[in-house]
Order: sequence, then C-alpha cells, then structure tokens
Amino acid sequence: MPAGEPDGRRALGRRGEDAACDFLSRQGFTIVERNWRSRAGEIDAIAVKGGLMVFVEVKSRKSMAFGEPEESVIPRKAGRIRRLAGEYLSSHRCQAEVRFDVISVMMDARGEPVGLRHIPDAF
Repeated sequence: MPAGEPDGRRALGRRGEDAACDFLSRQGFTIVERNWRSRAGEIDAIAVKGGLMVFVEVKSRKSMAFGEPEESVIPRKAGRIRRLAGEYLSSHRCQAEVRFDVISVMMDARGEPVGLRHIPDAF
C-alpha cells in the first residue's frame, strides 16, 4: 500500500460524510452525532427529524471499479450497525422511531463530491 493511502481514504470518507450531513440538513434533519463510536464500531451519522431517528452509513468512492458504494453495506455490516444503534439508544435512554439509511457519495478525481444517492430504510 503506498505511503499516505490510509490518510487519503480517511479524507475521502470525511468529505463524503460532510456531503451526506449537508444533504440531510437541507432535508430538515438535525445531525445529533457524527462518528459515534463504541467498542463495537462506529456509526457515521445520527440524525433526527420530528420523532424519527435515522442511523446513517455513508459510503464514498471515486470510481465504480468495485461497484456502487452502497453495495459494500453487506448484511453483516448492516447487523453491526443495528447492534450499535441499539447500544446508542440504550446508553442515551432514547425512545424514537428508528430508520437505517445509506448515503452513497461519488467523488471526482480530486475527491470532491459529484453525486449523492440517499437510500432511506436501506436495511
């Protein structure tokens, strides 16, 4: 792996998450958490609108060489996000209607967002 590659992926992911959160904000959601972590993993974003709490997985890519970004949210990953959401709700003593969304962000060669797809209730 070339030197600096992990930082490049991390920066790409951060820009994708920024674009996804900006999108959700424009849709009337309030972002209550970003990159919420526990020992079991991380949730990219948690947003609320009315009585709905949305746990969001963001996937960003520069090319389609490995398929659509959202295709990488396999059942095992979805299950982990569901468990993390349960942990979040329990630790914050929250009761809300819950939904799991995926937002895929396509980036240009410079790592700038050029396309975004929101998949509500993805799993």
